[in-house]
Amino acid sequence: MAEPGASDPFAVYNQPPLRDGIDLWHADPLLRSGVAAFSPDFAPGVMGFAATLGQPGTVAAGHSLATSQRPVLQRFDTGGRRIETVAYPDAYHAFMTTGMGAGYAALPWTASESGHAAHAAMVYLMSQVEPGVCCPMTMTYAAVPALLKGEGLAADLARRAMSARYDPADVPVPQKQGATIGMAMTEKQGGSDVRANLAQAEPGDGGFFLFGHKWFCSAPMSDAFLTLARRPEGLSCFVVPRRLPDGTLNAIHLMRLKDKLGNRANASAEIEYHGAYAQMLGEPGDGIRTILEMVHHTRLDTSIAPAGLMRRALVEAHYWARHRSVFGAPLIDQPLMRNVLADLTLEWASAFLLAMRVARAFDAAGRDPGEHAFARLAVALAKYSNNKACPAVVCEAMECLGGMGYVEDTPVPWLYREAPLNAIWEGSGNVVCLDVLRTLSRLPRSAEILLTELESARGAHPDFDTALVALKDRLVSPIAEADARYLTGQMALLLATALMIEHHPGPIAETFAATRLGNAKGPTLGAFSRTVPVDAILTIVEAG
Repeated sequence: MAEPGASDPFAVYNQPPLRDGIDLWHADPLLRSGVAAFSPDFAPGVMGFAATLGQPGTVAAGHSLATSQRPVLQRFDTGGRRIETVAYPDAYHAFMTTGMGAGYAALPWTASESGHAAHAAMVYLMSQVEPGVCCPMTMTYAAVPALLKGEGLAADLARRAMSARYDPADVPVPQKQGATIGMAMTEKQGGSDVRANLAQAEPGDGGFFLFGHKWFCSAPMSDAFLTLARRPEGLSCFVVPRRLPDGTLNAIHLMRLKDKLGNRANASAEIEYHGAYAQMLGEPGDGIRTILEMVHHTRLDTSIAPAGLMRRALVEAHYWARHRSVFGAPLIDQPLMRNVLADLTLEWASAFLLAMRVARAFDAAGRDPGEHAFARLAVALAKYSNNKACPAVVCEAMECLGGMGYVEDTPVPWLYREAPLNAIWEGSGNVVCLDVLRTLSRLPRSAEILLTELESARGAHPDFDTALVALKDRLVSPIAEADARYLTGQMALLLATALMIEHHPGPIAETFAATRLGNAKGPTLGAFSRTVPVDAILTIVEAG
């Protein structure tokens, strides 16, 4: 590296070397150990998926989709006929082919065990390269258990959703090799309060015809959508195909695409039903419970995706610090920078372990009632906690790069735009915390399983023990709604700490407990109030 003061004032030095791709597997010891612990049978498949996504051309394509290439709404053809089509860049279809082919949507339903954990690892990996394409694949994955309970169109869609094939052809479902499923649930006046929905369903032609609007429709080129509409019995769930059996478009009008802060590759849309044909899924008036099965599974993905975003942001900050010198010394050796990177590492590591533990509960839920109850509670805890951490981590990583962190040449700006999203989708923070209170009330065994798991970590750190006693005291008393955020955050933090104790015992877990549950850290990342084992913590990420 040229020295400061070199004779050529236009010389380029003290800049990190350009990278061709990213090593998403070998450079991520936490992912490797996590897959070995939670989904060992699928380690070769996850490793291959990571290798594909980390290739130079694939990483570059992801950057382009996240920053510049956008889907385009084409409502009419040149003759004025409705086509209600979204045109995607070629790279979008390439990512969909890679993801669906790897089993992103199908594996949890076709594998004998640990398929959800493998799926979670794939979400984590895809989120580091191009998270916008995750939405249609996540919705497809999450719709399967609800569709499997139906007949006719629903059953046909379930089979095709589990095919591990991406078929972008805009043709009727029976002609598809693989299917993708979207969701259209919220309306302008209600948002998360779907009981305020006004869309109507009228019987006819062996099914129903839907009338009304939907304020958010995920993945509008999906082959079918799960949606809610009113019947005399109450809100009911319906399956709405994009195309009818004769090939004509269903009466779904795409009004406009949302101009979102991030997640730009995904074409979120506003739609209207003008007598759209649909078939009911589940019992009349039981629509919320039917579609919440889909929401429950999408929440797994909104729990693991922020860990992926944090990982990529941390990798970028770490790479910059390793190859940049300031004040006469490498940035990576500066004590304050090492503190910041260590704290970011703890946030990412705990978020990853928390989400993967939830994925393991999803895998066991079908054969273990206790894990089923635990999954209902823990997925809400992970979604809430991980998404509150993500924006702060990405913002701090951006600051590590200085001015370049704010420039679109690096991936950090699109990571920053993406960071708040998963906290909003599938229930924002308050909605999730209220769900936690409902779960504790309706499934008391969920709290019992959680406390049993937390008990296994008792004795590892005094701050953990003190916080555990306080949590038990709160859970035996009536819980006020105003306390829901604090309680949700504490349960998530204690579970994350227990997982750190299990997977990183010794100085790393002790530091996590002391800085998160004790008073060994100030209010900002990297603001340790005492000496911590920074070198040990950074071994988790320094392979990158």
